[in-house]
Amino acid sequence: MTPDVIKSLLQAAFPDAVEVIVTGEGAKFQVTVVSEEFASLRPVAKQQRVYAPLNEHIASGAIHAVTMRTLTPEEWRKAQLFA
Repeated sequence: MTPDVIKSLLQAAFPDAVEVIVTGEGAKFQVTVVSEEFASLRPVAKQQRVYAPLNEHIASGAIHAVTMRTLTPEEWRKAQLFA
């Protein structure tokens, strides 16, 4: 599994995403998804939405660990300003 493949899966699942960033190697990845969809969701629901398109690959062992940031566009903008 590569970051590009994971990014493609997430972009398909979040077509309105402002940003999808995937880094990592082997079976451990860091994911940032910026979408207005997250505005109405609780943290666990946000994680479930990101895991959904990856579950098949997690079950197969191709992905072992995912660290994620799920942000709205406004949260992303603020993170960029104060990072």
